[in-house]
Amino acid sequence: MSPRARRGPLDYPFLGLTRLAVEKTADAIEWPKGFDHVDKTLAVGAGQAAFDALAAGIMSWEIQRRAGLQVKAPPRAVVGAQVVSGFGVGNLRLPVPCEVVWAMEPQWAPGPDGRDIQLAGFGYGTLPGHPALGEEAFIAMMKPDGGVYFRLLAFSKPAGLIYALGAPVTKLTQAGVTRSYQQAARTLTGGF
Repeated sequence: MSPRARRGPLDYPFLGLTRLAVEKTADAIEWPKGFDHVDKTLAVGAGQAAFDALAAGIMSWEIQRRAGLQVKAPPRAVVGAQVVSGFGVGNLRLPVPCEVVWAMEPQWAPGPDGRDIQLAGFGYGTLPGHPALGEEAFIAMMKPDGGVYFRLLAFSKPAGLIYALGAPVTKLTQAGVTRSYQQAARTLTGGF
């Protein structure tokens, strides 16, 4: 991981918590009070080629594009990269600005059972203008048996009163986007 050197306009607590959740088991993480959290892991394929395709798709924003978001960002997810995704239909899109707070190129790391797993991914935090406060992470993982998994981690809460009033719609939207990310991961790997 490349740590973020300065906080800048990132305005939520627990900066980088999703990275800690990757390094430990998410059950060992104390998620911030008042924030909802998501931790979804999905089997999406098997073998090195599937892992490489998923990792490349995550690090190049392809997973967002395949999930139906318009993305304005540098070519690769690196610490400090700012991205604005457009969520919505046609010209009716809500801009959701974020900044990458940690990034991990493909590497081997100890797994929960002590055997090495291969990991890649990044986490980004919300910037002013985003309807939520929090962080989201996209992780490719290959276990020792060759199984390839997509993991989505997030914690968030509405950014203000207007968004808090729309929280039920926001939760439904987040669930839909999570499903879209999962389907995008499947298409990236050619998985099941």
